[in-house]
Amino acid sequence: MKRTVIYTLLAAMPLVYSCGQNTEKSNSGTAAKQDSLFKNECYTAVEAKDKADLMLKIHEGKDVTGNLVINYFEKGKNDGVISGAYRGDTLFVDYTFKIGTENPTVYKNPLAFLKRGDSLILGVGQIETSMGRSYFVKGKPIRFDRSKFIFGPVECK
Repeated sequence: MKRTVIYTLLAAMPLVYSCGQNTEKSNSGTAAKQDSLFKNECYTAVEAKDKADLMLKIHEGKDVTGNLVINYFEKGKNDGVISGAYRGDTLFVDYTFKIGTENPTVYKNPLAFLKRGDSLILGVGQIETSMGRSYFVKGKPIRFDRSKFIFGPVECK
């Protein structure tokens, strides 16, 4: 009886070992697949003494999250997060940001970025607020020829 148990255990060892190996390969394949679903892009823009830094995390080429920090020389810093999606060559996002250091005020505004080559151009459009939500006015164009910030690509940190 003891011999049968020992032989059974010895025979099962390669099977147990090989199952563990396949799991590791499967998990690393899943991690690589998940990494390939996301793409990080970083941009910076400078206009006179104002500077803006934009970090995007793009999921499957469409949905976008990230951070946007705008340092206005005269006004201070807007620091916040963005969330949105590409529609064609335009990225539409909601920008939730804070202004002030002591008791900061939180705002949420829509932004639009036009992708032109490697650059992102911040659009200017009429915004209205209804029921506590700000959005671009339907039927009114978003202008990209009047942009204060044109973002160029930089290496992500």
